[in-house]
Amino acid sequence: MNPGSVALVVTDDIGFPSWDLYELSIPCTVFGKPQPDLADPWYDLRLCSTGQGGQDGSPAETGLSLRTRHGLDDLVDADTVIVPSVPDPCVDEGRPLPPELITALRRAHDAGARMVSLCTGAFALAEAGLLDGRRATAHWMHTAQLAERYPKVEVDDSVLYVDDGDVLTSAGLTAGLDLCLHLVRRDLGAHIANQLARRMVVPAHRPGGQAQFIDLSVPTADDRSLGPVLDWARARLDRPLTVEDLARRAAMSTRTLHRRLREATGTTPLQWLLNQRLARAQSLLESTDLPIEKVGELSGLGTANNLRYHFLKQVGVSPSDYRRAFPRTMPEPSPAPEKRPDESRQRTTAARPTPR
Repeated sequence: MNPGSVALVVTDDIGFPSWDLYELSIPCTVFGKPQPDLADPWYDLRLCSTGQGGQDGSPAETGLSLRTRHGLDDLVDADTVIVPSVPDPCVDEGRPLPPELITALRRAHDAGARMVSLCTGAFALAEAGLLDGRRATAHWMHTAQLAERYPKVEVDDSVLYVDDGDVLTSAGLTAGLDLCLHLVRRDLGAHIANQLARRMVVPAHRPGGQAQFIDLSVPTADDRSLGPVLDWARARLDRPLTVEDLARRAAMSTRTLHRRLREATGTTPLQWLLNQRLARAQSLLESTDLPIEKVGELSGLGTANNLRYHFLKQVGVSPSDYRRAFPRTMPEPSPAPEKRPDESRQRTTAARPTPR
């Protein structure tokens, strides 16, 4: 499967401060470094400058200047276009973005490109009219300005990223990495995205709906105590698990477990279990020919109807359509470990709501 070309916008002619290098480097790391053992071919990354042939900026004002091989004409025919950020004056002072950039973004979208923004890059997509009538996000420090300047955009300041099909936006900094890994997951599957995340030493998957801001100032205890119980739960996703089970394993009350997990991940124990089970189901659909009923059983999502319900709600497609998008090329994973007698009793299973 060829993931296609990725055009990364570099706005070097209107100022490129050194602190914006983080958003620029994220897609370079994810899409620009070949991973032949994971997928061959990998993405074709091109850095596209808004300047004339990669002209120099003023180091005194911008911190650095960049030269690129590609210009805006190379952006238009890309499969995916990413605007990692726009200069601060364009956000804070309303300095206009280059009209040729806005035109190129519209042309790329009209040609069928997937349009992506990280952090303040949403201002460029909004200026091009690509976010009108859509839900979108940016760094929470800039979402009020985005909503005020572009009232046709439904701005959500509470999420890490928004996937609206052919247009995706993310919050700032690390949320941009979450969105880039989400794109790999969409293009090449959960297994490859997870392996890439492991190489980058980051969480394999943070759902876009997770809160941008998590207060980490409250806990004073060593939260490493959560690691073993979460690993224990991941190894038993095919079995009935309740919040009480996790709390008992962690030797803490359910209330303390809920608070600790919320502080560490921004989600509840039940939602964390559901996310893990969905990731397991995605991996099984990509890498095995198991019937849908068996995938639901091994992932802990229960019946085939429950699996379809959660997939349609969380992933946006049915399990069968998802499987067809990823022809199996990997060996089947090892089967889940056998249930031990003391853990096979029937209990109410966490994260298995019945569709209404």
